Amino acid sequence: MTDSSRTSAFGNLKQNLSRFVRSPHVTQVPATTRTSTPARPAPYRTPQRRRVSSPPTKHSRTNTAVKRPELPDWLRKSGLAAWALIGIMIIVAAVVYALARVTPVFIAVFVALVVTAILNPVVNFLSRFIPRGLSVVLTLLGFFGIFAGLMALVVNSVMGQWTRLANQFSRGLDVISDFLSSLPFDIKVTPQDVSAWMNDMIAKGQQYVQQNWSRLASDLLSNVSAAAITFTIAALGLFITIFFLLSGEKMWRWFLDVTPARRREPIHRAALAGWDTFSGYARGTMIVAATDGLLAGIFLQILGVPVAPALGVLVFIGAFIPLIGAPAAMIIAMIVAAASGGLMQAAIVGLGIAGIGQLEGHVLQPLIMGKQVSLHPVVVGVGVTVGTLTAGLLGAVIAIPIIGVIWSVFSELYERDAPIEDPLPERRNAPDVEEEHENKIGTRIVRFFRNRGDDESEADGQKTEASAEVS
Repeated sequence: MTDSSRTSAFGNLKQNLSRFVRSPHVTQVPATTRTSTPARPAPYRTPQRRRVSSPPTKHSRTNTAVKRPELPDWLRKSGLAAWALIGIMIIVAAVVYALARVTPVFIAVFVALVVTAILNPVVNFLSRFIPRGLSVVLTLLGFFGIFAGLMALVVNSVMGQWTRLANQFSRGLDVISDFLSSLPFDIKVTPQDVSAWMNDMIAKGQQYVQQNWSRLASDLLSNVSAAAITFTIAALGLFITIFFLLSGEKMWRWFLDVTPARRREPIHRAALAGWDTFSGYARGTMIVAATDGLLAGIFLQILGVPVAPALGVLVFIGAFIPLIGAPAAMIIAMIVAAASGGLMQAAIVGLGIAGIGQLEGHVLQPLIMGKQVSLHPVVVGVGVTVGTLTAGLLGAVIAIPIIGVIWSVFSELYERDAPIEDPLPERRNAPDVEEEHENKIGTRIVRFFRNRGDDESEADGQKTEASAEVS
Protein backbone atom coordinates (compact mmCIF):
# COMPACT_ATOMS: atom_id res chain seq x y z
CA MET A 1 0.00 0.00 0.00
CA THR A 2 1.36 3.33 -1.05
CA ASP A 3 1.47 6.49 1.02
CA SER A 4 -1.36 8.14 -0.94
CA SER A 5 -3.68 5.18 -0.45
CA ARG A 6 -2.92 5.11 3.28
CA THR A 7 -3.78 8.79 3.61
CA SER A 8 -7.08 8.34 1.75
CA ALA A 9 -8.09 5.35 3.88
CA PHE A 10 -7.25 7.19 7.10
CA GLY A 11 -9.36 10.19 6.00
CA ASN A 12 -12.39 8.00 5.20
CA LEU A 13 -12.13 6.24 8.56
CA LYS A 14 -11.98 9.56 10.38
CA GLN A 15 -15.09 10.84 8.56
CA ASN A 16 -17.05 7.69 9.44
CA LEU A 17 -16.09 7.90 13.09
CA SER A 18 -17.15 11.55 13.30
CA ARG A 19 -20.73 10.57 12.45
CA PHE A 20 -21.10 8.42 15.57
CA VAL A 21 -19.21 10.57 18.05
CA ARG A 22 -21.50 13.13 19.69
CA SER A 23 -20.03 16.24 21.14
CA PRO A 24 -21.81 17.46 24.32
CA HIS A 25 -21.23 21.10 23.37
CA VAL A 26 -22.42 21.00 19.77
CA THR A 27 -26.05 20.87 18.69
CA GLN A 28 -26.72 17.50 17.03
CA VAL A 29 -27.85 17.57 13.43
CA PRO A 30 -29.56 14.59 11.72
CA ALA A 31 -27.22 12.36 9.77
CA THR A 32 -29.04 13.07 6.48
CA THR A 33 -28.33 16.80 6.65
CA ARG A 34 -24.85 16.82 8.23
CA THR A 35 -22.05 17.52 5.87
CA SER A 36 -18.63 16.13 6.41
CA THR A 37 -15.94 18.68 7.02
CA PRO A 38 -12.25 18.04 7.18
CA ALA A 39 -10.82 18.00 10.68
CA ARG A 40 -8.94 21.12 11.69
CA PRO A 41 -5.53 20.58 13.20
CA ALA A 42 -5.17 21.60 16.84
CA PRO A 43 -3.41 24.94 17.31
CA TYR A 44 0.10 24.84 18.62
CA ARG A 45 0.53 26.29 22.08
CA THR A 46 3.87 27.30 23.38
CA PRO A 47 4.62 25.81 26.77
CA GLN A 48 4.23 28.41 29.53
CA ARG A 49 6.75 28.71 32.24
CA ARG A 50 5.50 28.02 35.73
CA ARG A 51 5.25 31.18 37.75
CA VAL A 52 6.98 30.86 41.06
CA SER A 53 5.85 33.18 43.83
CA SER A 54 8.67 34.97 45.51
CA PRO A 55 8.99 34.65 49.28
CA PRO A 56 7.39 37.51 51.22
CA THR A 57 9.81 40.21 52.19
CA LYS A 58 9.65 42.85 54.87
CA HIS A 59 8.22 45.52 52.56
CA SER A 60 5.93 43.33 50.43
CA ARG A 61 2.22 42.98 51.17
CA THR A 62 0.91 39.54 51.93
CA ASN A 63 -2.65 38.28 51.80
CA THR A 64 -2.31 36.60 55.14
CA ALA A 65 -4.45 38.42 57.70
CA VAL A 66 -2.64 38.95 60.97
CA LYS A 67 -4.97 38.64 63.92
CA ARG A 68 -4.67 41.70 66.13
CA PRO A 69 -5.73 41.90 69.76
CA GLU A 70 -9.31 43.20 70.12
CA LEU A 71 -10.27 46.19 72.26
CA PRO A 72 -11.63 45.43 75.72
CA ASP A 73 -15.40 45.27 76.01
CA TRP A 74 -15.53 48.05 78.60
CA LEU A 75 -13.56 50.37 76.31
CA ARG A 76 -15.89 49.81 73.37
CA LYS A 77 -19.00 50.36 75.51
CA SER A 78 -17.51 53.48 77.07
CA GLY A 79 -16.68 54.86 73.65
CA LEU A 80 -20.20 54.25 72.36
CA ALA A 81 -21.68 55.84 75.49
CA ALA A 82 -19.39 58.86 75.08
CA TRP A 83 -20.46 59.36 71.48
CA ALA A 84 -24.12 59.00 72.48
CA LEU A 85 -23.64 61.59 75.22
CA ILE A 86 -21.99 63.97 72.77
CA GLY A 87 -24.92 63.53 70.38
CA ILE A 88 -27.45 64.23 73.13
CA MET A 89 -25.55 67.36 74.17
CA ILE A 90 -25.52 68.59 70.57
CA ILE A 91 -29.28 68.04 70.29
CA VAL A 92 -29.93 69.83 73.60
CA ALA A 93 -27.72 72.75 72.54
CA ALA A 94 -29.57 72.99 69.22
CA VAL A 95 -32.95 72.99 71.00
CA VAL A 96 -31.81 75.67 73.47
CA TYR A 97 -30.47 77.80 70.63
CA ALA A 98 -33.71 77.45 68.67
CA LEU A 99 -35.80 78.35 71.73
CA ALA A 100 -33.59 81.37 72.40
CA ARG A 101 -34.43 82.64 68.92
CA VAL A 102 -38.18 82.39 69.59
CA THR A 103 -38.30 83.13 73.31
CA PRO A 104 -41.70 84.93 73.24
CA VAL A 105 -43.34 81.95 71.55
CA PHE A 106 -41.79 79.56 74.06
CA ILE A 107 -43.01 81.70 76.98
CA ALA A 108 -46.52 81.77 75.53
CA VAL A 109 -46.59 77.98 75.09
CA PHE A 110 -45.17 77.41 78.59
CA VAL A 111 -47.74 79.73 80.21
CA ALA A 112 -50.49 78.01 78.22
CA LEU A 113 -49.34 74.61 79.48
CA VAL A 114 -49.26 75.86 83.08
CA VAL A 115 -52.75 77.37 82.88
CA THR A 116 -54.05 74.23 81.13
CA ALA A 117 -52.60 72.00 83.84
CA ILE A 118 -54.26 74.12 86.55
CA LEU A 119 -57.67 74.57 84.92
CA ASN A 120 -58.09 71.22 83.16
CA PRO A 121 -59.55 69.42 86.22
CA VAL A 122 -62.13 72.21 86.62
CA VAL A 123 -63.07 72.03 82.94
CA ASN A 124 -63.40 68.24 83.11
CA PHE A 125 -65.68 68.55 86.14
CA LEU A 126 -67.94 71.19 84.56
CA SER A 127 -68.10 69.33 81.24
CA ARG A 128 -70.09 66.57 82.99
CA PHE A 129 -73.05 68.94 83.32
CA ILE A 130 -72.62 71.50 80.52
CA PRO A 131 -71.00 71.46 77.05
CA ARG A 132 -67.22 71.55 77.09
CA GLY A 133 -66.99 74.83 75.19
CA LEU A 134 -69.17 76.59 77.76
CA SER A 135 -67.21 75.04 80.62
CA VAL A 136 -63.96 76.36 79.11
CA VAL A 137 -65.40 79.87 78.84
CA LEU A 138 -66.72 79.88 82.42
CA THR A 139 -63.46 78.50 83.82
CA LEU A 140 -61.33 81.10 82.02
CA LEU A 141 -63.62 83.93 83.12
CA GLY A 142 -63.38 82.80 86.73
CA PHE A 143 -59.60 82.45 86.54
CA PHE A 144 -59.03 85.90 85.07
CA GLY A 145 -61.54 87.39 87.50
CA ILE A 146 -59.53 86.05 90.45
CA PHE A 147 -56.29 87.31 88.89
CA ALA A 148 -57.72 90.79 88.28
CA GLY A 149 -59.05 90.90 91.84
CA LEU A 150 -55.62 90.12 93.29
CA MET A 151 -53.98 92.82 91.17
CA ALA A 152 -56.62 95.36 92.23
CA LEU A 153 -56.07 94.42 95.88
CA VAL A 154 -52.32 94.97 95.57
CA VAL A 155 -52.67 98.31 93.79
CA ASN A 156 -55.30 99.64 96.18
CA SER A 157 -53.37 98.58 99.28
CA VAL A 158 -50.16 100.19 98.06
CA MET A 159 -51.77 103.41 96.84
CA GLY A 160 -53.91 103.75 99.97
CA GLN A 161 -50.94 103.48 102.34
CA TRP A 162 -48.31 105.19 100.21
CA THR A 163 -48.42 108.41 102.26
CA ARG A 164 -48.09 106.45 105.48
CA LEU A 165 -45.11 104.55 104.16
CA ALA A 166 -43.40 107.76 103.02
CA ASN A 167 -43.87 109.33 106.46
CA GLN A 168 -42.52 106.24 108.22
CA PHE A 169 -39.51 105.95 105.95
CA SER A 170 -37.57 108.66 107.79
CA ARG A 171 -38.34 106.95 111.07
CA GLY A 172 -37.00 103.71 109.69
CA LEU A 173 -33.79 105.46 108.69
CA ASP A 174 -33.42 106.81 112.23
CA VAL A 175 -33.90 103.31 113.65
CA ILE A 176 -31.27 101.84 111.33
CA SER A 177 -28.75 104.62 112.08
CA ASP A 178 -29.27 104.25 115.83
CA PHE A 179 -28.72 100.50 115.57
CA LEU A 180 -25.50 100.96 113.61
CA SER A 181 -24.24 103.53 116.11
CA SER A 182 -24.89 101.16 119.02
CA LEU A 183 -22.65 98.46 117.54
CA PRO A 184 -19.16 98.00 119.07
CA PHE A 185 -17.61 98.89 115.72
CA ASP A 186 -16.58 102.38 114.69
CA ILE A 187 -19.60 103.10 112.49
CA LYS A 188 -20.89 106.66 112.67
CA VAL A 189 -24.00 107.15 110.58
CA THR A 190 -26.40 109.99 111.34
CA PRO A 191 -29.69 110.87 109.69
CA GLN A 192 -28.02 113.99 108.29
CA ASP A 193 -25.45 111.79 106.53
CA VAL A 194 -28.20 109.66 105.06
CA SER A 195 -30.13 112.74 103.91
CA ALA A 196 -27.00 114.22 102.35
CA TRP A 197 -26.30 110.97 100.60
CA MET A 198 -29.85 110.84 99.24
CA ASN A 199 -29.71 114.46 98.05
CA ASP A 200 -26.42 113.75 96.31
CA MET A 201 -27.90 110.72 94.58
CA ILE A 202 -30.91 112.78 93.45
CA ALA A 203 -28.65 115.48 92.04
CA LYS A 204 -26.57 112.91 90.18
CA GLY A 205 -29.74 111.38 88.82
CA GLN A 206 -30.97 114.72 87.48
CA GLN A 207 -27.59 115.38 85.89
CA TYR A 208 -27.63 111.94 84.26
CA VAL A 209 -31.11 112.57 82.81
CA GLN A 210 -30.04 115.93 81.37
CA GLN A 211 -26.93 114.47 79.75
CA ASN A 212 -28.50 111.27 78.38
CA TRP A 213 -32.03 112.32 77.48
CA SER A 214 -31.71 111.07 73.86
CA ARG A 215 -30.67 107.59 74.96
CA LEU A 216 -33.41 107.52 77.58
CA ALA A 217 -35.94 108.39 74.87
CA SER A 218 -34.75 105.44 72.78
CA ASP A 219 -34.95 103.24 75.89
CA LEU A 220 -38.52 104.43 76.39
CA LEU A 221 -39.38 103.42 72.84
CA SER A 222 -37.77 100.05 73.45
CA ASN A 223 -39.90 99.69 76.58
CA VAL A 224 -42.96 100.42 74.46
CA SER A 225 -41.92 97.64 72.10
CA ALA A 226 -41.35 95.39 75.12
CA ALA A 227 -44.89 96.17 76.26
CA ALA A 228 -46.16 95.24 72.80
CA ILE A 229 -44.24 91.95 72.96
CA THR A 230 -45.73 91.27 76.41
CA PHE A 231 -49.23 91.87 75.05
CA THR A 232 -48.49 89.54 72.13
CA ILE A 233 -47.28 86.82 74.51
CA ALA A 234 -50.43 87.16 76.62
CA ALA A 235 -52.72 87.01 73.58
CA LEU A 236 -50.91 84.02 72.08
CA GLY A 237 -50.90 82.25 75.44
CA LEU A 238 -54.65 82.77 75.83
CA PHE A 239 -55.28 81.52 72.29
CA ILE A 240 -53.22 78.36 72.85
CA THR A 241 -54.82 77.77 76.27
CA ILE A 242 -58.32 77.83 74.79
CA PHE A 243 -57.47 75.14 72.25
CA PHE A 244 -55.56 73.04 74.77
CA LEU A 245 -58.59 73.01 77.08
CA LEU A 246 -61.12 72.58 74.28
CA SER A 247 -59.51 69.94 72.05
CA GLY A 248 -56.25 68.88 73.64
CA GLU A 249 -57.03 65.17 73.28
CA LYS A 250 -57.82 65.52 69.56
CA MET A 251 -54.54 67.38 69.00
CA TRP A 252 -52.63 64.61 70.74
CA ARG A 253 -54.39 61.89 68.70
CA TRP A 254 -53.46 63.73 65.52
CA PHE A 255 -49.83 63.79 66.62
CA LEU A 256 -49.86 60.06 67.35
CA ASP A 257 -51.40 59.34 63.94
CA VAL A 258 -48.40 60.86 62.14
CA THR A 259 -45.92 58.70 64.09
CA PRO A 260 -45.03 55.09 63.13
CA ALA A 261 -47.42 52.51 64.55
CA ARG A 262 -44.69 50.59 66.38
CA ARG A 263 -43.64 53.79 68.19
CA ARG A 264 -47.05 55.04 69.28
CA GLU A 265 -47.36 53.11 72.53
CA PRO A 266 -43.96 54.09 74.02
CA ILE A 267 -44.43 57.70 72.88
CA HIS A 268 -47.87 57.82 74.49
CA ARG A 269 -46.61 56.31 77.74
CA ALA A 270 -43.68 58.72 77.91
CA ALA A 271 -45.93 61.69 77.16
CA LEU A 272 -48.41 60.65 79.86
CA ALA A 273 -45.60 60.35 82.41
CA GLY A 274 -44.22 63.76 81.47
CA TRP A 275 -47.64 65.42 81.51
CA ASP A 276 -48.53 63.91 84.89
CA THR A 277 -45.30 65.29 86.32
CA PHE A 278 -45.73 68.73 84.77
CA SER A 279 -49.39 69.10 85.68
CA GLY A 280 -48.76 67.81 89.20
CA TYR A 281 -45.94 70.30 89.66
CA ALA A 282 -48.01 73.20 88.30
CA ARG A 283 -51.09 72.45 90.42
CA GLY A 284 -49.02 71.65 93.50
CA THR A 285 -46.97 74.83 93.18
CA MET A 286 -50.15 76.87 92.74
CA ILE A 287 -51.72 75.41 95.87
CA VAL A 288 -48.53 75.75 97.92
CA ALA A 289 -47.95 79.33 96.72
CA ALA A 290 -51.54 80.32 97.51
CA THR A 291 -51.22 78.80 100.99
CA ASP A 292 -47.91 80.60 101.62
CA GLY A 293 -49.27 83.93 100.44
CA LEU A 294 -52.43 83.58 102.52
CA LEU A 295 -50.55 82.63 105.70
CA ALA A 296 -47.96 85.38 105.18
CA GLY A 297 -50.66 87.99 104.57
CA ILE A 298 -52.56 86.98 107.71
CA PHE A 299 -49.36 86.95 109.77
CA LEU A 300 -48.27 90.40 108.56
CA GLN A 301 -51.76 91.78 109.09
CA ILE A 302 -51.75 90.55 112.70
CA LEU A 303 -48.40 92.27 113.31
CA GLY A 304 -49.72 95.49 111.80
CA VAL A 305 -47.20 95.66 108.97
CA PRO A 306 -48.25 98.12 106.25
CA VAL A 307 -49.37 96.80 102.84
CA ALA A 308 -49.76 93.30 104.27
CA PRO A 309 -51.98 92.13 101.36
CA ALA A 310 -49.42 93.32 98.82
CA LEU A 311 -46.63 91.53 100.68
CA GLY A 312 -48.77 88.39 100.79
CA VAL A 313 -49.17 88.52 97.01
CA LEU A 314 -45.40 89.03 96.74
CA VAL A 315 -44.82 85.87 98.79
CA PHE A 316 -47.31 84.08 96.51
CA ILE A 317 -45.33 85.10 93.41
CA GLY A 318 -42.00 84.25 95.03
CA ALA A 319 -43.14 80.68 95.72
CA PHE A 320 -43.00 79.96 91.97
CA ILE A 321 -39.23 80.60 91.95
CA PRO A 322 -37.46 77.76 93.79
CA LEU A 323 -34.79 78.55 96.38
CA ILE A 324 -34.55 82.30 95.72
CA GLY A 325 -38.18 83.45 95.50
CA ALA A 326 -39.16 82.97 99.15
CA PRO A 327 -35.99 84.56 100.63
CA ALA A 328 -36.36 87.59 98.36
CA ALA A 329 -39.97 88.08 99.43
CA MET A 330 -38.95 87.66 103.09
CA ILE A 331 -36.24 90.33 102.81
CA ILE A 332 -38.66 92.83 101.27
CA ALA A 333 -41.22 92.13 104.00
CA MET A 334 -38.55 92.60 106.69
CA ILE A 335 -37.49 95.95 105.23
CA VAL A 336 -41.08 97.19 105.24
CA ALA A 337 -41.54 95.91 108.81
CA ALA A 338 -38.32 97.65 109.92
CA ALA A 339 -39.52 100.94 108.43
CA SER A 340 -42.85 100.69 110.22
CA GLY A 341 -42.21 98.93 113.52
CA GLY A 342 -38.47 98.76 114.12
CA LEU A 343 -35.85 96.07 114.03
CA MET A 344 -37.64 93.82 116.49
CA GLN A 345 -40.70 93.66 114.30
CA ALA A 346 -38.49 93.00 111.28
CA ALA A 347 -36.86 90.07 113.11
CA ILE A 348 -40.30 88.69 114.05
CA VAL A 349 -41.44 88.98 110.43
CA GLY A 350 -38.31 87.16 109.24
CA LEU A 351 -38.80 84.33 111.73
CA GLY A 352 -42.48 84.03 110.87
CA ILE A 353 -41.96 83.82 107.11
CA ALA A 354 -39.08 81.36 107.64
CA GLY A 355 -41.45 79.20 109.72
CA ILE A 356 -44.01 79.31 106.90
CA GLY A 357 -41.26 78.17 104.53
CA GLN A 358 -40.45 75.21 106.78
CA LEU A 359 -44.14 74.30 106.90
CA GLU A 360 -44.21 74.40 103.12
CA GLY A 361 -41.11 72.26 102.65
CA HIS A 362 -41.87 69.55 105.22
CA VAL A 363 -45.67 69.36 105.18
CA LEU A 364 -47.34 70.99 102.19
CA GLN A 365 -45.07 69.85 99.37
CA PRO A 366 -44.90 66.15 100.41
CA LEU A 367 -48.64 66.15 101.07
CA ILE A 368 -49.77 67.92 97.89
CA MET A 369 -47.15 67.00 95.31
CA GLY A 370 -46.30 63.57 96.65
CA LYS A 371 -43.90 61.66 94.43
CA GLN A 372 -44.78 63.44 91.20
CA VAL A 373 -41.68 65.67 91.37
CA SER A 374 -39.29 63.93 93.75
CA LEU A 375 -35.92 65.50 92.97
CA HIS A 376 -32.92 65.66 95.24
CA PRO A 377 -32.19 69.12 96.70
CA VAL A 378 -28.78 69.07 95.02
CA VAL A 379 -30.46 68.56 91.63
CA VAL A 380 -32.88 71.40 92.40
CA GLY A 381 -30.07 73.75 93.41
CA VAL A 382 -27.89 72.96 90.40
CA GLY A 383 -30.87 73.15 88.02
CA VAL A 384 -32.04 76.53 89.31
CA THR A 385 -28.49 77.90 89.16
CA VAL A 386 -27.93 76.70 85.60
CA GLY A 387 -31.35 77.99 84.54
CA THR A 388 -30.67 81.40 86.09
CA LEU A 389 -27.26 81.70 84.44
CA THR A 390 -28.68 80.57 81.09
CA ALA A 391 -32.01 82.41 80.86
CA GLY A 392 -32.23 84.65 83.90
CA LEU A 393 -35.47 84.71 85.89
CA LEU A 394 -37.28 82.68 83.22
CA GLY A 395 -34.69 79.93 83.50
CA ALA A 396 -35.06 79.84 87.29
CA VAL A 397 -38.83 79.37 86.92
CA ILE A 398 -38.82 76.67 84.22
CA ALA A 399 -35.73 74.71 85.31
CA ILE A 400 -37.37 72.41 87.86
CA PRO A 401 -40.46 71.39 85.82
CA ILE A 402 -38.30 70.68 82.76
CA ILE A 403 -35.89 68.53 84.80
CA GLY A 404 -38.83 66.71 86.39
CA VAL A 405 -40.43 65.99 83.00
CA ILE A 406 -37.14 64.69 81.55
CA TRP A 407 -36.60 62.40 84.52
CA SER A 408 -40.17 61.05 84.34
CA VAL A 409 -39.87 60.29 80.63
CA PHE A 410 -36.52 58.58 81.17
CA SER A 411 -37.89 56.50 84.05
CA GLU A 412 -40.86 55.42 81.94
CA LEU A 413 -38.83 54.32 78.93
CA TYR A 414 -35.82 52.88 80.75
CA GLU A 415 -36.41 49.70 82.76
CA ARG A 416 -34.34 49.86 85.90
CA ASP A 417 -33.29 46.93 88.04
CA ALA A 418 -34.58 46.36 91.54
CA PRO A 419 -33.10 48.73 94.14
CA ILE A 420 -30.30 47.56 96.41
CA GLU A 421 -31.70 46.36 99.72
CA ASP A 422 -28.70 44.56 101.20
CA PRO A 423 -25.94 46.59 102.85
CA LEU A 424 -23.15 47.61 100.55
CA PRO A 425 -19.90 45.64 100.84
CA GLU A 426 -17.16 47.23 102.87
CA ARG A 427 -13.83 48.24 101.45
CA ARG A 428 -11.17 45.55 101.63
CA ASN A 429 -7.74 46.04 103.11
CA ALA A 430 -5.40 48.21 101.09
CA PRO A 431 -2.66 45.54 100.64
CA ASP A 432 -5.16 43.04 99.25
CA VAL A 433 -6.58 45.57 96.83
CA GLU A 434 -3.13 46.65 95.65
CA GLU A 435 -2.02 43.04 95.20
CA GLU A 436 -5.14 42.16 93.22
CA HIS A 437 -4.73 45.30 91.12
CA GLU A 438 -1.10 44.42 90.39
CA ASN A 439 -2.10 40.87 89.49
CA LYS A 440 -4.72 42.18 87.08
CA ILE A 441 -2.23 44.52 85.43
CA GLY A 442 0.37 41.75 85.17
CA THR A 443 -2.19 39.37 83.70
CA ARG A 444 -3.18 41.92 81.06
CA ILE A 445 0.46 42.59 80.12
CA VAL A 446 1.25 38.88 79.84
CA ARG A 447 -1.90 38.26 77.80
CA PHE A 448 -1.03 41.12 75.45
CA PHE A 449 2.51 39.89 74.76
CA ARG A 450 1.29 36.29 74.49
CA ASN A 451 -1.25 37.25 71.83
CA ARG A 452 1.41 39.27 70.07
CA GLY A 453 3.82 36.29 70.16
CA ASP A 454 1.11 34.00 68.78
CA ASP A 455 0.47 36.44 65.95
CA GLU A 456 4.18 36.64 65.13
CA SER A 457 4.50 32.83 65.22
CA GLU A 458 1.56 32.50 62.87
CA ALA A 459 3.10 35.04 60.49
CA ASP A 460 6.47 33.17 60.59
CA GLY A 461 4.70 29.90 59.81
CA GLN A 462 3.00 31.46 56.83
CA LYS A 463 6.35 32.80 55.61
CA THR A 464 7.89 29.30 55.96
CA GLU A 465 5.06 27.74 53.95
CA ALA A 466 5.53 30.33 51.21
CA SER A 467 9.29 29.64 51.10
CA ALA A 468 8.63 25.89 50.86
CA GLU A 469 6.32 26.44 47.89
CA VAL A 470 9.03 28.48 46.18
CA SER A 471 11.63 25.78 46.71
